[in-house]
Amino acid sequence: MIFRRLGAAAAAAATLVFASPAFAVTEIQWWHAMTGANNDVIVKLANDFNASQSDYKVIPTYKGGYADTMNAGIAAFRAGNAPHIMQVFEVGTATMMAATGAVKPVYKLMADAGEKFDPSVYLPAITGYYSTSKGEMLSFPFNSSSTVMWVNLDALKKANIAEIPKTWPQVFEDAKKLKAAGYTTCGFSGSWVTWVNLEQLSAWHNVPLASKANGLDGFDTVLEFNGPLQVKHLENLVELQKDKTYDYAGRTNTGEGRFTAGECPIYLTSSAFFGNVKAQAKFNFTAAPMPYYPDVKGAPQNSIIGGASLWVMGGKSAVEYKGVAKFLTFLSDTDRQIWIHKASGYLPITKAAYAKAKEEGFYKDQPYLETPLLELTNKEPTENSRGLRLGNMVQLRDMWSEEIEQALAGKKSAKQALDSAVERGNQMLRQFEKTAVH
Repeated sequence: MIFRRLGAAAAAAATLVFASPAFAVTEIQWWHAMTGANNDVIVKLANDFNASQSDYKVIPTYKGGYADTMNAGIAAFRAGNAPHIMQVFEVGTATMMAATGAVKPVYKLMADAGEKFDPSVYLPAITGYYSTSKGEMLSFPFNSSSTVMWVNLDALKKANIAEIPKTWPQVFEDAKKLKAAGYTTCGFSGSWVTWVNLEQLSAWHNVPLASKANGLDGFDTVLEFNGPLQVKHLENLVELQKDKTYDYAGRTNTGEGRFTAGECPIYLTSSAFFGNVKAQAKFNFTAAPMPYYPDVKGAPQNSIIGGASLWVMGGKSAVEYKGVAKFLTFLSDTDRQIWIHKASGYLPITKAAYAKAKEEGFYKDQPYLETPLLELTNKEPTENSRGLRLGNMVQLRDMWSEEIEQALAGKKSAKQALDSAVERGNQMLRQFEKTAVH
């Protein structure tokens, strides 16, 4: 009896041993910061990948906003339980690069896993942000956007404005007309105050935000955004804030509802605002390119990206990395990129996906979805418009916003505010440099 039981147990064990390879699914943890419709996109991508093969299972987990997700991932790495893939917003790039050993660069991952990988198939305006100066991709571009000017076309009509403004002086003039036409609390506004009015403004006019190609060529970068263009722009905003021709809408994107509610008829923010505009706006709208100052030689140049990329965390097994590499190949598929583009309003990251979307006539009905792509590819990127890579960027942006708010409140002149933002920012960068350069 005992032997029979042991025999049965041994047979059961043998069955398990022989059967186990079929069940040996390698789990890939993917931490992200997407909510609402964009969370649905992430869940569908994971489900589709999981259904396409039986060796790996991608498990997406929402970890809060961008800053929260990055902080959670770094803390998890220190504790030895980091996810395999982490979505990090573009301004976290320098912080991730400096976390030696915490990440596995994508170009190395793909080579080690034997996955076919050609960086030249991706849009250079997007990949440049996430690559070394030699063109080696450190992270995988996932959801890319740029700043656009959202316009309430019905409001323009009401104010007898025949054309969408192209330059900043035209925006200021039209905002005054819109105020007179009943939009009394806000002629124009925007979100992400430093991204729009310092970072993008500088790139779009081909003036430096900081030395060393805005930090892309080294951590020993020095801030330079207190030049004539940036000071003049802030002076204009300060002046127009007095009677709410311009009305400040906060440091992040919490004020975006002022556009969809019909309060602010001209609004500068991310092209990724598309999903909300489409769902909530009860008026005709479009997204136009960012305005520029016509007296700046060569303007407009090209815009820089927003959004996030996928970083692969260090310390995982070769089997796990093989699964991650296969998932990145899956995401790069042309038709899948077009689907992501159409479902989310984020940009296609490959040249082939952009070309195919165009060929299919996708932008004929919705030209505003091409606006950020036209801005990013407007001209070949320069040292001033390839992107930016500054350490402690979350803290820097908060501090820059604080100084801009002082100017808007009339407590400092525009020049004093930007001089102070540069000086304080350079101190923060030197601190980061000490910790980042070993």
